[in-house]
Amino acid sequence: MLSINPPPLTLLFLKWYNFYARSKFELLNLATIRDSGALVSKLGYPLPGTTNGEFNFMKMQVTEIAKAVQAVNAEQAWPDVNVTGVSFDSRRLQAGDLFIPLVGENDGHQFIQSAIDHGAVATLWASDHADSAPSDLPVIQVADTLSALQQLGQYYLQKINPKVVAVTGSNGKTTTKDMVASVLSTQFNVTKTHANFNNQIGVPITLLSMEPNTEVVVVEMGMDHFGELDFLSRLVQPDVAVITMIGEAHIEFFGTRDKIADAKMEIVHGLKEDGTFIFNGDEPLLQERAQTVTQRQRTFGLNADNTLAGSDVDTSRAQTSFKASLWPDETYTIPMMGAYNVNNALAALLVADTFHIRPNEARAALASFVPTENRTEWLTGSQGEAILSDVYNSNPTAARRVLAAFAAVPTKGKRIAVLGDMLELGEQSDALHTSLASELDPDQIESVYLNGQHVAALATALRAKYADDAVHYYPTDEQAQLITDLEAEVQPDDQVLLKGSHGIHLENVLSALERTSEK
Repeated sequence: MLSINPPPLTLLFLKWYNFYARSKFELLNLATIRDSGALVSKLGYPLPGTTNGEFNFMKMQVTEIAKAVQAVNAEQAWPDVNVTGVSFDSRRLQAGDLFIPLVGENDGHQFIQSAIDHGAVATLWASDHADSAPSDLPVIQVADTLSALQQLGQYYLQKINPKVVAVTGSNGKTTTKDMVASVLSTQFNVTKTHANFNNQIGVPITLLSMEPNTEVVVVEMGMDHFGELDFLSRLVQPDVAVITMIGEAHIEFFGTRDKIADAKMEIVHGLKEDGTFIFNGDEPLLQERAQTVTQRQRTFGLNADNTLAGSDVDTSRAQTSFKASLWPDETYTIPMMGAYNVNNALAALLVADTFHIRPNEARAALASFVPTENRTEWLTGSQGEAILSDVYNSNPTAARRVLAAFAAVPTKGKRIAVLGDMLELGEQSDALHTSLASELDPDQIESVYLNGQHVAALATALRAKYADDAVHYYPTDEQAQLITDLEAEVQPDDQVLLKGSHGIHLENVLSALERTSEK
């Protein structure tokens, strides 16, 4: 495990990492945090094992916590006070909790009185705030409250000592995490990352949400900069590390898929010597980099030379079925559309096999698993048309996969694709938008509506293969006209795909399609 007494270079990295944490997160921005409650309001859901932002773990005395986080005031004579939970939010704190004030644009330390009023029995406290420390409850002084949270999470992980499965990837990591947890739960007590709470705050929260009887913890890990997965992997020391795939997410920062692959491979930096590395064997970038990994390796994918190869894929709106090479007599079904989800299921099956889960139990678990996040959903428009809505994020890999899945779903009417800009692609944005043309066939997707700045490049490419009246382009500020024209075209038997980054607000198009008949 990462040492509780980190060497100077580790301390330097932690200082840099904590600075980064206060500047930018993809998932959450600490500048928006009042005190911990803002975590809940920002994310839109409570934290794992929580009620309104408070989460419980095995009882620990203040003395034990102080030792775990290397309290600056170690000479303190700590009272025998039991801590029964942890809270970042003074407003939602419950009696018996440890209060952890995070420092962002808004400083959580200023809400200590509210924490006391709500029943806090102790608090972490940044040493540079010592002058304002309360005098009426135990104060555990630390150099940095975020680093202390991470140390406490790691300490509790060591104390519970479950097996650790770490999951990352450009796409599919949340679905894969859910599938892994589902199949492992057939034989083990499992804790998993809540939703996609997967960064340097979310990972220790996941650890601290473990029940004392947890046997396996499944930890999702996200990243958009070098060093993030290295830190998280060394924090949790996984027994199994999984990479779902390499795409173009965050390419604005990394520049190339090669560098994205380099960053994703950091997940093996903390992999135990006797651990297992499971990855997408159809990806040459991972095959190449895996040659330097000394731990056991197992691969999944659709190519026959993988450890576990999928085949005979059949997809519909509601489910996808496939076969898996290690158990050729079985047909597996997942309650999700899209051949791309087969790889996620194959990864989960390899994890299950690594933990010696019986194949029939893994098959049943996959068939019934419920994802905690599935933003791609089928809805019905006011004319009776089927709408595949995925309007909250987009990147080239995800867009190509959804387009392929959409084109494969049978329909009595036309297939209509509404695509918005994919944001944060940097200098390669126009080229990456143009690359989607390969997934758009006029024989399968008859009409295309495009909204944004960069999709203009895609419109140009599509006019070489589509009729002029089948490609409709609208600048970002002309979405209202897009809606008018789309409403005029859609018929009851049609299928409509909505896919784009949230900043383009295709949810407005969805709302319009759902209320058309009310006008």
